Amino acid sequence: MGSHANGTSHSQSLYEEAKRYAPGGVHSNVRLEMQPFPLFFKCAKGSRLWDVDGNEYIDYALGMGPIILGHADGEVNEAIRQSVANGQLYAGQHEDELSLSRTLCEIVPCAEMVRLSSSGSEAVQAALRLARAATGRDRVIKFEGHYHGWFDNVDVSVHPDPSLMGPASRPEAVPESPGQCADAYAAIISLPWNDLGLLTARMKENPGEIAAVIMEPIMCNTSVILPRPGFVEGARELCSQLGSLLIFDEVITGFRVGLGGAGELLRVKPDLAVFAKAMANGYPVSCLAGRRDLMEQFAGGVEHAGTYNANRLSCTAALATLQALRKNHGEAYAAIHRAGSALIDGLRKLAKETDLPMHVQGLPSVFHTTFTTQSEITDYRTYGRCQMESQAQFVALLRENGINITGRGTWFVSAAHTVRDVEHTLEAVRGVLLSNELNQHVVPS
Repeated sequence: MGSHANGTSHSQSLYEEAKRYAPGGVHSNVRLEMQPFPLFFKCAKGSRLWDVDGNEYIDYALGMGPIILGHADGEVNEAIRQSVANGQLYAGQHEDELSLSRTLCEIVPCAEMVRLSSSGSEAVQAALRLARAATGRDRVIKFEGHYHGWFDNVDVSVHPDPSLMGPASRPEAVPESPGQCADAYAAIISLPWNDLGLLTARMKENPGEIAAVIMEPIMCNTSVILPRPGFVEGARELCSQLGSLLIFDEVITGFRVGLGGAGELLRVKPDLAVFAKAMANGYPVSCLAGRRDLMEQFAGGVEHAGTYNANRLSCTAALATLQALRKNHGEAYAAIHRAGSALIDGLRKLAKETDLPMHVQGLPSVFHTTFTTQSEITDYRTYGRCQMESQAQFVALLRENGINITGRGTWFVSAAHTVRDVEHTLEAVRGVLLSNELNQHVVPS
């Protein structure tokens, strides 16, 4: 693979120019995580990325999760090529959106009806509005470390400052950004993840006030934390008992952890669920799915709109992606599982061999690495005690050695990753773990 053999001078030059025209030189603040500066990429194919300086990377960021089949997948590209000549927006319906809606209802267990949008943030807003309309209630419970989009009313306690969080028994809802209107998130109750006792107490403390409980059923935005046994099942039972809706935010987990998403994997059916990212292998589309009696309220007065909703390009890409994921009895998922399992096993062995406290957790399709002497990471507060400086250094050194993962330490695996990719990756990781640049930051076990 090589270690940034060509340097990154052209990327740096482009970035300096970009800062003249776009704040921070980027169009999404998440991209500022890349250190020492955000790179410019020229092309991608399969499991590989190439930057404008000609450096090649094995890519596990995968566009922050959407690229499940691999970059520039041939079948998706061909479907787009055939579709694009027919126009994109008709201010009316087309057959592909009907086919996509039917397909989603066939494969997603909770999907009796669906509505399409363009981004996860939009679909979450539709879910919250529908929950409040259906229940006649205002308050919503979310969990620390869970991300449900960047809008004022729900972008709270995602990465809160520990000094502002309050006690675990009674957390504060901490806004993520200056400029958020406190009135907008006044109805949000933020709780630690994976504490069924606390969730039960708060829901029963305010009976008749909670419209919905929204959660990432697997906490992928922070350390890929799986629910403790009984937690999601308990949340489902509580919502049913108290007349609240259970909303799964499957923007990341949907179609990534399995064809039916985390709801199918965990065998828990929410009332509503939001999907995006892996749904169309990189094209912008999202979906709100749920119970028929709830979803039909969009046709009865609850507002949901969008000029680009169900545009033909996105529907075509989603149909081609889902078809690829379904064919040959889930061959794509089998490939993802092989590569991801080999990576996780190899990383854990390297941590043991080098005697470094590198913690690996998650699923073969999406997992997380960080450095901690804790035996487990179960929520945002335990994640906050990890060695963040060591993690940042690890991510940067991997990128210098041709391995691209997300800035927060999440690894996504695609059907295009091969055994050879895994071998190259583990070889690079070994070198990084043994490097002085990393070891001077890591607190040993």
